[in-house]
Amino acid sequence: MSTSSGKQSAASGGADPAPKPSRRVFSAEYKLAMVAEYENAPNGEKGAILRREGLYSSHIVEWTRARDAGQLGPDAPAAMGAGTAAVGSRVKKSAEQIELEKLRRQNEKLQADLKKTRMALDIMGKAHALLEELSESADNDNPPRRS
Repeated sequence: MSTSSGKQSAASGGADPAPKPSRRVFSAEYKLAMVAEYENAPNGEKGAILRREGLYSSHIVEWTRARDAGQLGPDAPAAMGAGTAAVGSRVKKSAEQIELEKLRRQNEKLQADLKKTRMALDIMGKAHALLEELSESADNDNPPRRS
């Protein structure tokens, strides 16, 4: 019985012996420096860099992708440089990116419509030429005269 009362008093009473860990935050400069150091290290040294800094290879992969996408530079959005994105989270697209995608889809649709229209005009032109040819041949073929 003494063990159950001891657990209960510790749980309900005093401070938590193990406070909740806080999420680490890395600056954009640190991320760029680590990616550069990791990429320039020989193969045997890469693991040592990760252990020394307390990082995972997934950090380097994510930061490399962000750098290549232009999200870790001096003109990067402030939210991306503040910390690491959660795994599986989606990066919000800017209004310009959304508009660009919309315009590209619209352009593709209009190009497809233009192609169909050109094909229809080509068919109409050929049909017109065929009808003219039939009309001319009908005019040249005079019915025989009866006397």
